[in-house]
Amino acid sequence: MPRLQDDMQDALRRLGGANGPGYVIAALYKFVELPDHRDLQPRLQTVCDTHDVHGTLLLAHEGINGTICARPAGMAAVLDWIEADGRFADLSLKFSVAEDQAFLRMKVRLKTEIVTMGQPGINPAHATGTYVEPADWNSLVDDPDVMVIDTRNSYETAIGS
Repeated sequence: MPRLQDDMQDALRRLGGANGPGYVIAALYKFVELPDHRDLQPRLQTVCDTHDVHGTLLLAHEGINGTICARPAGMAAVLDWIEADGRFADLSLKFSVAEDQAFLRMKVRLKTEIVTMGQPGINPAHATGTYVEPADWNSLVDDPDVMVIDTRNSYETAIGS
């Protein structure tokens, strides 16, 4: 899929091209109704195993979430397979690179929720917050009528501002 190839270009440049010596890591998620998530699990596991992709993917009725690592060709093959299912056409992806395989094995796990909320009846595919553009963030948090709740852990607050 062209979008994947475009999104992976920066990671591939850092590897020295598609045939470079390293690995591509993809963090991905998509909140989407997956009534057939149990049927997807063995097929996705097989595709990942076939292309020597390692990591963990979580499948639930509410979508997919996880991080995977592979050589560039294997990563492209698996992400193309996932996005061939129209429900994942706008999959959220973030790429990075590694010199070595980041994970020992591949697991595609079935879960009740892909992001634990602990609140029955919440459907993140339908009930979402308001997206804030990065350019608007400072003015939003400077607004005296806005309450900001910092949920970072101590490590994150120590390195962030």
